[in-house]
Amino acid sequence: MTDGSAGDSTHHGTALADGLPRDSTPSGTAPTGDPAQDNTPPHTPPTDGTTANATPSGTAPTGGPAQDNTPPHMPLTDDPTRDTTPSGTAPAGGPARGNTRPRAALTDGLARSGVVLLAVVAGTAVANNYALQPVLAAVAADLGVPLAVIGLVPTAALVGCTTGFALLLPLTDHLAPNRLVPAQLTALAAALFLAAAAPGPLVLLAAYLLIGAAAAVAAQAGSIAGRHAPAARRGRSVATVAAGMSAGILLSRLAGGTLADLLGWRPMLLVFAGLALACAVAAAGCLPRRRPGPGRGYGATLASLPPLLREHPPLRRAVAAGGLWYVAFHLVWVALALALAQPPHSLGPTSIGLYSLAGTLGFAVLPYTGRLTDRYGPRTVVTAALLAAAAGTAVLATGLDAPLVTASGLALFDAGCFAAQAANQSRVIALDPDRSGSLSSVYLVLYFTIGSLGTALAAPLLGLLGWRGTAVAASAVLLLAAAVVRTEARRDEGAVGRL
Repeated sequence: MTDGSAGDSTHHGTALADGLPRDSTPSGTAPTGDPAQDNTPPHTPPTDGTTANATPSGTAPTGGPAQDNTPPHMPLTDDPTRDTTPSGTAPAGGPARGNTRPRAALTDGLARSGVVLLAVVAGTAVANNYALQPVLAAVAADLGVPLAVIGLVPTAALVGCTTGFALLLPLTDHLAPNRLVPAQLTALAAALFLAAAAPGPLVLLAAYLLIGAAAAVAAQAGSIAGRHAPAARRGRSVATVAAGMSAGILLSRLAGGTLADLLGWRPMLLVFAGLALACAVAAAGCLPRRRPGPGRGYGATLASLPPLLREHPPLRRAVAAGGLWYVAFHLVWVALALALAQPPHSLGPTSIGLYSLAGTLGFAVLPYTGRLTDRYGPRTVVTAALLAAAAGTAVLATGLDAPLVTASGLALFDAGCFAAQAANQSRVIALDPDRSGSLSSVYLVLYFTIGSLGTALAAPLLGLLGWRGTAVAASAVLLLAAAVVRTEARRDEGAVGRL
């Protein structure tokens, strides 16, 4: 009997799941007057979670031949409405029953509409951290405060987002997705309403702390997709959500600036609030309703986060490699903006911003990254992606005089970094899918913390080494990250299987 199939170990005269009595005569033994026989229908083996008659094959119930009432092709999947009565146990006043209610497969829904919805949620949520950046000068003028004060808005959003990763991402291990995601999106909409109505900079900054924290639902979406996807499709599911998040980051400034030009910055925030509420309604109806299994409390979960690094050596290496390439990512993009703004290029903000469109290749390759991750494993994909990113920095190191060459280098660089991140996250989730929220929380908090060093080092390196030297330094950091991935011990990979 496969795990999860309903069985009946009762003795002669006890009701079967279909309400018929049975004889406990052993398999192949002929009841009085009947020859031994085995009438088990061919090609209908009990599947995991289906209702199966556990009467031994060939045993004839009283007055009839042996039978197997296993309904074919009815896989048991996660659903809060399932019957949890022990298989084969007869409830009071009724026949024995098993988990006879077939349930809609979570992985089927997530593989299609569910994963797409999570990608939309991730992109919509994370976009709010960046949408106001193109109009900060207009916000400062409207509120009558120096630009330096309003310039703290992106910092507030980043601090809030990191806090959300630390405190809210582990909630995916405790709450049902169809409740958690709508709740955070509703909180995001409320924070956006507060920002739109802000009378002064203090309220606006407080609102963006909340916006950043609530926008951490983007990371929750990836964790949920990885948890509910089958192992063979986990890479594709996580990569699809990562593509949505990347699109949100890339297009947020364009969308925010355009809407602000058309409507003003306050109505622009209200539009984003409406989008968050629309996603909340869709998530409440489409995401899985099953609450994760009972375990430690929320406080105990937070206390257990630091030891995860000790318990999972692959997590340490994933953090180290991810942090390194995020350092390189910031080195390239911050130094690029500074270099292009200086002579002999002297480009304006709009022209510099157009280079970010080269990143479209990054999220365009993510669905293919997921398929490759499922087929070859994340370590192979991460290594290849980092080598591609290093090749992109080598192209950038040739100089910034040819825009097409610069755009090509940036496209290759972004594609490599985005692909490496998606594969690395699927690897982290696969360490223990039941604790995907906690593992992702540790990974992302440290990933952002280490990566922020790139922002701090970009300007000094550019002044010391120039653009070519900075690009070479970024390439060296990427190669170091690839070396960290390749030197992972085989015993660690064997502990988590072929991810």
